[in-house]
Amino acid sequence: MGVSGDDSPSVPPVQSYDAIVSRLAQQDKVPWYRKPNLRMLYLVMFPTCLGVEMTSGFDSSMLNGLQAVTSWLDFYNHPRSALLGLISAMYSLGAICAVPLVPVVTDRFGRRRAIFFGSILMIIGAILQAAAQDLAMFIVARFFLGLGIVFAIVAAPSLIGELSHPKERAILGSLFNSCYFIGSIVAAGVTLGTFNMPNNWAWRIPSLLQIVPSLLQVTFIWFLPESPRWLISKGRGEEAYAILAQYHAEGDFNSEFVKAEYTQIEKTLELELNSSKMSWRETVATPGMRKRVLIGSFLGLFTQWSGNGLTSYYLAPILDNIGIHDNRTKNLVNLSLTCWSFVNAIILALTASRFPRRVMYMACTISLLLVFTSWTIASAEYTRTGSQASSRAVLAFIFLYSPAYNIGYNALTYTFLVELFPFHVRARGITIFQWWGRVAGFFNQFVNPIGIDNAGWKYYISYCVWLVFEVLFVYFLFPETSKRTLEELTFMYEKDNRTEQTRRIEHEIQNEEPINETEKDKATTSHID
Repeated sequence: MGVSGDDSPSVPPVQSYDAIVSRLAQQDKVPWYRKPNLRMLYLVMFPTCLGVEMTSGFDSSMLNGLQAVTSWLDFYNHPRSALLGLISAMYSLGAICAVPLVPVVTDRFGRRRAIFFGSILMIIGAILQAAAQDLAMFIVARFFLGLGIVFAIVAAPSLIGELSHPKERAILGSLFNSCYFIGSIVAAGVTLGTFNMPNNWAWRIPSLLQIVPSLLQVTFIWFLPESPRWLISKGRGEEAYAILAQYHAEGDFNSEFVKAEYTQIEKTLELELNSSKMSWRETVATPGMRKRVLIGSFLGLFTQWSGNGLTSYYLAPILDNIGIHDNRTKNLVNLSLTCWSFVNAIILALTASRFPRRVMYMACTISLLLVFTSWTIASAEYTRTGSQASSRAVLAFIFLYSPAYNIGYNALTYTFLVELFPFHVRARGITIFQWWGRVAGFFNQFVNPIGIDNAGWKYYISYCVWLVFEVLFVYFLFPETSKRTLEELTFMYEKDNRTEQTRRIEHEIQNEEPINETEKDKATTSHID
């Protein structure tokens, strides 16, 4: 499908569309909240895409809280060490098992259907978890939750990046991870409110409420349009053009911005697919793709092996190790920490994406190294002296850890991944990130309680060493991706290859026939799928 009118000027070379889209986007000074269609799109994104992370946040905070709920501890015979690790790790194991199918579902059936399918699996898991009659049933329920989350969490940031207006894409991608803390706050508040109940509803109620984010997704996902890039890749250009016109130009089908954006997407996908066999092998077929896979894989490890798994799942035993044993106090600390994390995550999501990605990731890793080293020293001092000052210092560093982590790994991760991987391997790229992240999470969730029980503060030293490696990796290997459109970033590592392919198809672009009136009417009246 062409998008040029009969009276339009000749189509410029492929590379110039990048500059045209960027220039027209910058010239648009009307904020998103004054555009009714775009405002509605972002509103529907909240429960459907941004809300996916609420499930993960709810899960970690709920499990943190349950470790300070007497009825849960009694019902499952006070699980500790390896058994407690297994309960936590089954969530990541479920995700690991689902990973091979995720890109197949996401690329073949679309981003929306992948979110819907994952949410159905999570609803089943939450129901089983709330109805668990023994530890085996509780563990199986957590496996189902893990199976579902990875489908939704791969498709959602892709859909956000591919639907958003270029001006807001980075901020919305950054807000995706911040919604993790909405789920965390709700779970921490619920467990604080129910932990003192004298029966099993003290833990069944929080378990059942994990169903809520997934119910929102299956209810509202059909009000959200499909990715224009996915539609174009499936030969449904009229629908894609209608979506771009409705939301990026408030229904103006003659918008120069939409014409340029559509052609930029269409021709970039053509260049991608000309050299793509759409297989897993292509993710490591070229030096550029190998660099992307290496960065995506280690980013998955970094997001889980930076010490965050300690406070996400094992805050209660950490507090035990610094002399805080009261269950109510533990739940209050859990709630306070999640509220603080939410506040700084939102602030950083709205600001971090405005700065160069490398600068923010370097600030993140260096801050984490300094905070975690100080946390380790304070923990060692408490073990040696038992002083309350050392205990309070550890608590302070736990709270300081949150903004240090959020400045990069929370605020930028999915924004960076969407920018790093081209469309035709984007689902695979995020899946690779998820696989390594889930493997790291499974290892941490299983090993952390054992390490805390057996080694105490000395266990934290391993994280300090790993954080040194993170600083070096980011400095030497992370590329800069800010302030460019997704299509501009498609050939970030293959600029020479793009130039060669562009020369081959430039002649047919220049001689592209303009859209006739019948096609224009079809595009204008096309229903949004």
